[in-house]
Amino acid sequence: MKPSPAIKRTLFVALCMSLMSASMAQLKAKVKCPDFYVDVLDGTVNGLKASHTPNEIKEKFPCFTSAEEESNEAKCGGGIFFKDKDIYFYTKRDYVEIGPKFLGKTSILLLGTKRGSLFKTLGNPKIKDDLWEAYEMQYGTLVLHYDVAGANGKVKYFQFSTLGTDQLNLCE
Repeated sequence: MKPSPAIKRTLFVALCMSLMSASMAQLKAKVKCPDFYVDVLDGTVNGLKASHTPNEIKEKFPCFTSAEEESNEAKCGGGIFFKDKDIYFYTKRDYVEIGPKFLGKTSILLLGTKRGSLFKTLGNPKIKDDLWEAYEMQYGTLVLHYDVAGANGKVKYFQFSTLGTDQLNLCE
């Protein structure tokens, strides 16, 4: 049985409409961020301090994977997050966290560094605990978190803030 001319026309129109909608689809280039460079001694990421505003961070790094507006209801007060690069800006609390899978460069190798081996660079920690040490820096505070307690621990991740150790409020 041969389709009628009306059915042929209807199929032809449907085919043309589907091709037309596909041809109008826009190609969007993936947002490109500059490579991340963390200056540990200056407390900056590509020149931005942890105290910069969310808009300044988003403008400098438009490739963020998620963002949470600053508020008292937001988990950890809000922030700009780069989960794929393992770097997190907690904007209300004014600190940056660099995770173990960080994709970027640091001015000082910290990740994987053995506990106690950074004395020449960082001096003595201001506060010590089994799994972390907090260093007083010119810009605020640097906190190194270790994978195991004791002298055999290696830096698993680190955080830095423009706030001093007495004002620092890290997210748990």
